[in-house]
Amino acid sequence: MSNAIQKTLRDSAAMRWTALLLLALAMFCSYIFMDILSPIKDLMLSERGWDSTAFGTMQGSEVFLNVFAFFLIFAGIILDKMGVRFTAILSAAVMLIGAIIKWYAVTDMFKGSGLETWFTENLNYIPLFDELGVSPFYDKMPASAKLAACGFMIFGCGCEMAGITVSRGIVKWFKGREMALAMGSEMALARLGVATCMIFSPYFARLGGNISVSRSVAFGVVLLCIALIMTIVYFVMDKKLDAQTGEAEEKDDPFRIKDLGQILTSSGFWLVALLCVLYYSAIFPFQKYAVNMLQCNLDLTAPAKDTFWGGDSVAIVQFFIMLVVAGAGFASNFMKDTTKKYTFLGISIAALITYCYMGYMRQSAEAIFAVFPLLAVLITPILGSYVDHKGKAASMLVLGSLLLIGCHLTFAFILPVFKGSAVGGVIIAYLTILVLGASFSLVPASLWPSVPKLVEPKIIGSAYALIFWIQNIGLWLFPLLIGKVLDNTNPELTAKIAAIKETTGKAVDAGTLTVQEAQAQVSAVSEQVAVSYDYTWPLVMLASLGVAALVLGLVLKVVDKKKGIGLEEPNIKD
Repeated sequence: MSNAIQKTLRDSAAMRWTALLLLALAMFCSYIFMDILSPIKDLMLSERGWDSTAFGTMQGSEVFLNVFAFFLIFAGIILDKMGVRFTAILSAAVMLIGAIIKWYAVTDMFKGSGLETWFTENLNYIPLFDELGVSPFYDKMPASAKLAACGFMIFGCGCEMAGITVSRGIVKWFKGREMALAMGSEMALARLGVATCMIFSPYFARLGGNISVSRSVAFGVVLLCIALIMTIVYFVMDKKLDAQTGEAEEKDDPFRIKDLGQILTSSGFWLVALLCVLYYSAIFPFQKYAVNMLQCNLDLTAPAKDTFWGGDSVAIVQFFIMLVVAGAGFASNFMKDTTKKYTFLGISIAALITYCYMGYMRQSAEAIFAVFPLLAVLITPILGSYVDHKGKAASMLVLGSLLLIGCHLTFAFILPVFKGSAVGGVIIAYLTILVLGASFSLVPASLWPSVPKLVEPKIIGSAYALIFWIQNIGLWLFPLLIGKVLDNTNPELTAKIAAIKETTGKAVDAGTLTVQEAQAQVSAVSEQVAVSYDYTWPLVMLASLGVAALVLGLVLKVVDKKKGIGLEEPNIKD
C-alpha cells in the first residue's frame, strides 16, 4: 500500500509545487488585470474622457454582481457541486470573457460604433438601483466606461470564483504537508501582480511614444489567455491525481442559510468581518487611485526619450530587479542556515534600494507605487510565523490600523508639503508606501487565521463566504466614493474641462478649428487636469476607515479577553 501511495503525484514535491505554481500564476494574471487601468487613470481622462466619477464607478463595478446578485454565494455552490477542476476552468474562462469586453470598450473600434451609440442612449437610469443609489451606471457616463463596467462585472465574477477555487486546490494538494507555506507562497506571487501591473500597464500604454490605453488592457487579456491554459494543464494533473488515488474530488461544504443564525449571533465574528471590510476598503480602492495621487503630489519631470531612463527597456530591467527583491526576501524566511538567511536578506535589501533609485531616476509615479507589495512579500511569512508561535493576532490588527491611519494622513498632509522637493517628496512617498504594504500584511497573518476560533468547524466555509460578501460591499462602494469625492472637492477642474469643450465646440461650428485640432486641445487640457487633483479629502476618508478599524480592534481585544476566544493565543500549542 505504501508503495502505491509513493507513486501519486501529490507525494512528489516537484509535482505538488508545479500544481501550486499553475494555480498561483493564474491568480497572478488576474491580479494584474484587476488593476490594469489604475496606473493610467490620467490617460483615461485625456484619451477617453473618463472623469474621476466615471473611473471610480467603473472600478467599483468589478464586485457589483458579487454583492447585489450574490454571485459569490453561487460560486461557492458551483465549487461544491462541480469540484475544483471544472470551477477552475470556468472561472478562468469567465475572467477572459469579461476582460475581452473591457478591452473592446477602450479600443478605437468602439468609438463611433453603433454599440457606442446604444450605450450612450441607454443604461442612464436603472429602476430601483437608481432610487437606492447603487446603480453601476449613471446619466452621461461615457459609453466606453459603461461597457468597460459590464466587462469588469463579468471579470469580477470569475475572479472571486478563482480565489475560492485556488484555496481549495491548495488544500487538496498540500493537506498534511507544507500547506501554510504553500498558501503564503500563492499569496506572495499573486500580490506581485500589483507591482507588475504598475510597471507594465503604463509601459504598454506609452510604448513607442504613441499613447494607446487599449494596449495595456490587451496585455492583461493575453495574460488571462495564459491563465486559462494553466488551468487546463492543472485540470489534467488533478484528474490524474484522482485516478491514482481512486478518490472523488474533495468539495467544500456549501453556504447554508441555516448557518447564518449561529454566525450572525457571534459578536466576535461581526467584529472580525467589519475589521475586514474596513481594512480592505482602505487598501484595494486606494490602489486604483494611488498612482494618480502621486502624480498630483510629486514634482516629476519625465527624462528624455533618447536616454536609458526615458526609454522603454528600463521598465523591463526594473521588473527583473523587483523579482530579485521579492524572491530573495521571501526565500530568506525559510533559510535555516544563518549565513544563507542573511545573505538572501541582504540581496533583497540591496535590490530594493536599487529598485527605488531606478524609480526616482525614471520620475515615474507608477514605478514608485510598485514597491507597495514588496515589503509585504518579505514580512508576511514572518508575521504568520509569529502569530502561529506567539499569538497576539488582535494586537496586530490594532497595530495595522495605526499604521494605516498614519500612512493615509501622511499622503494627505505631509506629502503635499514636499511637492517642491524632487528628492524629499519621493523619499516620503517610498517610505509611506512600504509601511502601508507592511500594514497590509498584518491582515492575512492575523485576521484570517482568527476566523476558525470564532465559529464551529462545520460552518467555517459559510463564515468565510459571508465575510467575503461583506468585504465585497466595501470594494464596490469605496472606489465609487473616492471618485465622487474627488470631483466634488475639485469642481474647478471639472469646470475647466467643460469650458474647453464648449469653446472648441463653438470654434468647430464656426469653422476656425478642425475636429482634430479641437480634440487635441481638449486632450491637452485633460492631461493637465488629470495630474492636478487635490486628494486631501479622499485620503482623510480612507484614514477614517482606519480609525474605525482601530476602535473595533480595541473592542475585539476586550471581547477576546472577556469571552476567552483565544485570539491573542498562539495557533501552535507546545
